[in-house]
Amino acid sequence: MTVCKINPITDDRWNEFLQNHSEASIFHTIEWLEALRQTYGYEPFALTTSPLGSPLANGLPLCQISNWLGGSRLVSLPFSDHCTPLVDSLEQLTCLLTFLQENCDREKWNRIELRAATAIPAGDSVFEQSTDFFFHKLDLRPSVDDIFKNFHRDCVQRKIQRATREELTQEEGRSEELLAKFYHLFLMTRRRHGLPPQPLTWFRNLIACLGDKVQIRVASKDGRPIAGLLTLRYKKSLVYKYGGSNAKFNQLGGMQMLLWKAIQDAKKEGLCELDMGRSESNNSGLVTFKDRWGATRTKLVYWRYPRSRFHSIRSATQGSFSKRVFACMPDSLLVATGRVLYKYMG
Repeated sequence: MTVCKINPITDDRWNEFLQNHSEASIFHTIEWLEALRQTYGYEPFALTTSPLGSPLANGLPLCQISNWLGGSRLVSLPFSDHCTPLVDSLEQLTCLLTFLQENCDREKWNRIELRAATAIPAGDSVFEQSTDFFFHKLDLRPSVDDIFKNFHRDCVQRKIQRATREELTQEEGRSEELLAKFYHLFLMTRRRHGLPPQPLTWFRNLIACLGDKVQIRVASKDGRPIAGLLTLRYKKSLVYKYGGSNAKFNQLGGMQMLLWKAIQDAKKEGLCELDMGRSESNNSGLVTFKDRWGATRTKLVYWRYPRSRFHSIRSATQGSFSKRVFACMPDSLLVATGRVLYKYMG
């Protein structure tokens, strides 16, 4: 097979290909790729064995990230929880992976990272396991009552009920005002975790590029925002992508109320699953939070080539010293740090 390099943003075949492929997700879409391009300057491309002018039979989208610390690397795809190679056979996958391997030195890529939601076949593959996460999905096909019954009684069900007693209010939409409320809560949460936030421009571009596929929800107590989440919708899947809260009010059940409302709305719209995204395997708090919603937990494995240790800006920013520094920064400096670093983190 001959491998072709295409631009999925401008190739008229890409969108139809995604509509017909069962493994396609929001992270494969033209809109997501365009938001990455506008925010971070990445120039997405895709590899396929389909000749120009013929319908696409497969595709592997990638972005090249260059920085002063980690050199040049390919990622499929930056800031995407998962991005499975869209192939229909082992032969197609082998051809694409072989192409990447053979061109790695010539193109001066330090490494290649694939974030597949499914395992890459072993055997002769030169790609090795790089990082593993936990991945949660909630089946939305049962009745609303059955879904609710599977929630943890104390940590989810009673929190939802308390939110009602506390008369929490909810706003939803994509306005600049609502985004500002959400981003403030998001910044508070990133600070608690000792991490900088992604730039506000990223969220603005997501809204501009994805339109009604993006939904922001904010819960308030007596007019004060206390919890917020951002979801993405594609085909029959709702993706819980970002969240934030004011920890002083976590006991009021704001986040549980928002997520439960998102689930109910998804059910009304005929969606089949809630993709709750990845969690680092050592982040017991986040893993437990997702477990308590009755979601199915599986392992999400990323793959890399070549087989060697590497240092990344992401790992550097997640060290204990870095987290202490970020936690003490004023908001303006923390936001500015995220604006600089995230382009190189991917």
